[in-house]
Amino acid sequence: MTTLPTEALDAALRQHADRSLQAEEAASFRAFLASAPEVFERSHAPGHFTGSAWLVSADGERVLLTHHRKLDRWLQLGGHADGDRDLARVALREAEEESGLRGLVVEPDIFDLDRHLIPARATEPAHWHYDVRYVVRATGSEAFALGEESLALAWRPIREIAADAEADLSLRRMAQRWLVRAG
Repeated sequence: MTTLPTEALDAALRQHADRSLQAEEAASFRAFLASAPEVFERSHAPGHFTGSAWLVSADGERVLLTHHRKLDRWLQLGGHADGDRDLARVALREAEEESGLRGLVVEPDIFDLDRHLIPARATEPAHWHYDVRYVVRATGSEAFALGEESLALAWRPIREIAADAEADLSLRRMAQRWLVRAG
């Protein structure tokens, strides 16, 4: 029997809950996944799934961040699923599109979960992003190309992000999680 994409994501969320400190978040994401078939579409008014990349350098010491044009904050790369139910593939695609990097490799296991409210803008009402984050590794050149969604891109030392009280809370959490994992 072939596993359907939503069943695969549900299983991955259960697995993430078992091996992380995000059991409550995983349960919330699983409930959202089961709530409507349109949860992978940005037209789903309450919110939708997104896929993000914790894009680490080949040596594992730095992460590529974007100064997001619309949100005016330094964040990880990522974006809308737009109907794609394979969020690891979404994270990889977004990392490639937003950085211009090639030779990226995505790890299949969920790295982090973050549900956050996107404020209303123009004709778009406020809505939730259910962001599923994956480790993506740079394996070739680290010379990025700035895309239209970013004000800037920068490789930042992960240790600095973990200790930076001014950094986005979810970035600090992922940096700390990475440092524990890297041992």
